[in-house]
Amino acid sequence: MLRAIIIDDEPNAVSLLVLRLGQHCPQIEIVATCTESLAGVDAIRQQKPDVVFLDIEMPQLNGFQVLEAVGEMTFLLVFVTAYDRFALKAFKYSALDYLLKPIDTTELIATVKKIEKQMQTSTSQLQHLKQQFSRKNNYLPERLALPYQNGVAFVSIHEIIYCEADDNYTRFHLINGQQHITSKTLKDIQELLEEHDFLRVHRQYLINIHQIRKFVKGEGSYLVMNNEQNIPVSRGQKEKLIERFGWA
Repeated sequence: MLRAIIIDDEPNAVSLLVLRLGQHCPQIEIVATCTESLAGVDAIRQQKPDVVFLDIEMPQLNGFQVLEAVGEMTFLLVFVTAYDRFALKAFKYSALDYLLKPIDTTELIATVKKIEKQMQTSTSQLQHLKQQFSRKNNYLPERLALPYQNGVAFVSIHEIIYCEADDNYTRFHLINGQQHITSKTLKDIQELLEEHDFLRVHRQYLINIHQIRKFVKGEGSYLVMNNEQNIPVSRGQKEKLIERFGWA
């Protein structure tokens, strides 16, 4: 059983989340609900919850300020937010859990199942997210948070040579020879890295175009990357590569 606190300045949003959790997530015990951010800070200090469902945009203190006031984070964190394209990207780059308003039951159940397997939210992830919110205009993060079994690894995006699909996981191959495996699909990673000049050249591979050493055309076209690895190019992506780079 996870002891939870909900902090949101919209009473209707709080009521709906309480209802959905009660109906579909019996592993969650709600120990406090707060519609004022300062009361939320007190509730966290007194109740010492396992998880906090926290709105970001609130009067008095916003979500980040609530966490700063609390101090050390010893709980799991799920942000609750209204739809915003930038905000969603920021959460994904930081690998933080979030729920969109109005809350979808399927997404809620999946999020609760996910946090059951975690220990606590990393302060590094939170700082990474906060930096993105403070520099949101035309800002592309330079690092990507990769959750793994024992925590979160941060990698510089320009140091990624290519990403490889491994069932429902993705394996990252880096310039220094290291590899990282994260519980994200290649499609999820593609959505984040395409704007950083990454290209899906095969159903199994997403490559950094700046790490291409050679393109070998033919019946079985492939790329030679800077780490000497050969990456196959699917027939559908071959012409896109030729057109993009002028490789006649």
